[in-house]
Amino acid sequence: KLFGSMIRADLARLRSQHSGGFVASVLFDANLVREAFTNGVVNYTQHSLTLIAVITYMAWSDWKLTLIVLLGAPLIAFVLQRFGKRMRKATTGAMVETGNLSTALMENLDGVRLIKIENREAAEEARVGEVVARRQRHVIKSADSRAFAGPFSNLVAMIVVAAVMAYAGWQARQGQMSVGAFAAYIGLLMSAGQSLRQVTNLQTVMTEGLTAARRLFGSLDIQPEIREAPDAAPLAHGPVTVALDHVSFAYAPAATGGAPTLSDVSLTVKPGETIALVGPSGGGKSTILSLLPRFYDVTAGAVTINGRDIRELKLHDLRSRIALVTQEPFLFDDTIAANIAYGRPGASQADIEAAAASAAAHDFITALPEGYQTRAGEAGLRLSGGQRQRIAIARAFVKDAPILLLDEATSALDTESEALVQAALERLMEGRATLMIAHRLSTVRNADRIYVIEAGKVVEQGSHSALVKKGGLYARLAKQQSLDGDPIEVVS
Repeated sequence: KLFGSMIRADLARLRSQHSGGFVASVLFDANLVREAFTNGVVNYTQHSLTLIAVITYMAWSDWKLTLIVLLGAPLIAFVLQRFGKRMRKATTGAMVETGNLSTALMENLDGVRLIKIENREAAEEARVGEVVARRQRHVIKSADSRAFAGPFSNLVAMIVVAAVMAYAGWQARQGQMSVGAFAAYIGLLMSAGQSLRQVTNLQTVMTEGLTAARRLFGSLDIQPEIREAPDAAPLAHGPVTVALDHVSFAYAPAATGGAPTLSDVSLTVKPGETIALVGPSGGGKSTILSLLPRFYDVTAGAVTINGRDIRELKLHDLRSRIALVTQEPFLFDDTIAANIAYGRPGASQADIEAAAASAAAHDFITALPEGYQTRAGEAGLRLSGGQRQRIAIARAFVKDAPILLLDEATSALDTESEALVQAALERLMEGRATLMIAHRLSTVRNADRIYVIEAGKVVEQGSHSALVKKGGLYARLAKQQSLDGDPIEVVS
């Protein structure tokens, strides 16, 4: 359930928190809660009820002696409350640092090449060591609280037992209590003391579990802002027209000082059309692509499909009609066949191979030792960048969605890989409403329309030839990409 809540969370929330925190919650917090609410709750309840029953019987046997016993209860409660508070604070700190440690380890594994080339092994070892030390300090504080709570409670209990035995012995000598009654009462007192020790020990387990539960339920209680309307309409199959109608968007609310990323953007993509977005980095091009599948919702205006606001459509239907190919496509550590069919799990092997052939991937896949059953490796690292890109295109072919989003799909490839990928993309774009971001002139010039985005606004639009003749921002970018007729990357 926790993982389900995480994977369904808004992209904005996932981007704003360290991934290590989520990992720590799933692996560690959940385990503490499970331990507390299985063994902890059962045993805590059992020993607490036993303690209450024994004290009740003791009061029935001799209320004066029991009153002496109960005089120590406030002191024991104070000790447990005091150390429990310290333990909760230390446990919370340890959980936070566990998340930070997970993040640091993941960063080092992902960035190991950069670390090695910059000779930063010692620096990273020291940085992770600081996180480990901070976590260890919190763990030690929690252990100290646990270690002191038990002995202090036992000390109070021993003082109470000594007082009871002294008073009971005096009663026995005065003939007010028989030796048998004295022995029976002391037996009850020992039983109560044993139950009290168990309750005290379990209190630490419960404290850790409740602290973890607060973190977990705090995450579970956060409802995603991007959700389906109760009366959401289905999206029919078939060709679609996508439009942005005077769209504005800001990642942070204006009340908190958030500047708009997009301002009054309007564009239309019809079936079979290819629209290119170009412009300086940070202008808002990728944000436009993120609005179409509702990774974020617009601040003003509307994104529509066939004239209907996408916020009125079923979220599953909307996203099932969109295929996305990015600059660095993600592959799971699964078979190549499973990665290609990820957007359509029921796809047949014939469909998978046909999609791979269309994406110029079939030949290199069949040349692998296990063909389509070859595992891609973590994040697809067993494959080259061009191979990963072609598998991502094959995945889009299998999904067969009417809307295609291309986010710099060829910008990181070498010339040979780019030629293969570009040819595959041209086949993929046929008949679809395609919106692409590109930094290469060779990719952009054949688009039906080009929108130049700068500082969140559409500053120019038109065909390649018309924009070059205009002599504006696009013409300057196009000139930067031309060197003896060969395309080079635009500095974005």
